[in-house]
Amino acid sequence: MGVLKHTVLCLRSCGLHADMMKELYQLIYAVGKALFRAHVEGQLKSEIMSKPELFVEPDPELPLALLDQKEAGKKLLLITNSDYHYTDKMMKHSFNRFLPNDMGWRDLFDMVIISARKPEFFQMSHPLYEVVTGEGLMRPCFKVRKGGLYSGGSAQMVENSLDIHGDEILYVGDHIYTDVSQSKVHQLWRTALICRELEEEYSALIHSRDHRATLIELINQKEVVGDLFNQLRLALQRRNTGRPAQTLAATNMDDQDLTESMQKLLIVMQRLDEKIAPMLEADGELFNKRWGFLSRAGLWDKSHLMRQIEKYADIYTSRVSNFLYYTPFMYFRSQEQTLAHDSYSYYQAQINGSAVDSTGAN
Repeated sequence: MGVLKHTVLCLRSCGLHADMMKELYQLIYAVGKALFRAHVEGQLKSEIMSKPELFVEPDPELPLALLDQKEAGKKLLLITNSDYHYTDKMMKHSFNRFLPNDMGWRDLFDMVIISARKPEFFQMSHPLYEVVTGEGLMRPCFKVRKGGLYSGGSAQMVENSLDIHGDEILYVGDHIYTDVSQSKVHQLWRTALICRELEEEYSALIHSRDHRATLIELINQKEVVGDLFNQLRLALQRRNTGRPAQTLAATNMDDQDLTESMQKLLIVMQRLDEKIAPMLEADGELFNKRWGFLSRAGLWDKSHLMRQIEKYADIYTSRVSNFLYYTPFMYFRSQEQTLAHDSYSYYQAQINGSAVDSTGAN
């Protein structure tokens, strides 16, 4: 909705016709009305609750992954912005049938907080209510207990009630702003981001390896040709002041040879560009034909989302059930963070190592 409004403001600043502006504002109204019906009036959630099997992809390993954590002595909390009826319906559908020994989804959690109003939940305190009946009736509450079901409250209340603080808590969420960045910035909690699109992107990256390898090879060829062209260009520039070129070959060439060689190299670069441009355009189409890869911006750079994930998420994965493939006692360490000059220093170390080995062998 915000993007739509900014688009209209941008178009208005460009001097659009009045009739066109009227149509754009009508579009904003229509979208706003649809969002109000879907979210505020509960139309969307009512439809999902009526047939959850059409909207929810079951993950039998998810409840078992949480059960491992609970049995290992971890305290589990569920914090959601959804109301009681929607939360209970969806959790029963997603969890109960996969839990052993007639366990219900409530048995997994030491505390459940509904209508949390994230991200305000991490920033300020709201009145706390306890849900006391199966119909969702509530009463004011001033002290929480283990196994309780509550509405409202705050992250600070969670810390105080459990007597754990800051990086003792791992908060798992699927929204980079509402969940991850706000819990990190305001509470200094450890954070885990769930990004379901990762699986599809990883598969697309695997299938596009040959395409990207060919593209990188062409770019490397262009860099070599471009470097030769720049050396000849510099040779001409230095010749005007009587200075030698960087290479002996360029120094020995006359002006005509330099000019002709530069023209030939330009033609080669143009032909390489004709191959590179459509391949760059097509890179990422296996994931999304319009936007490309989720984690990439072009061939080399990270996307803005990826940089946010690196900044705010201590760990990220495609689904919570991936933790089932590790023990609940696993300590996850980040990979070594490389810098631009690391590849050169590694290359130099390899050369020096080879030289030492050769000297020792002699």
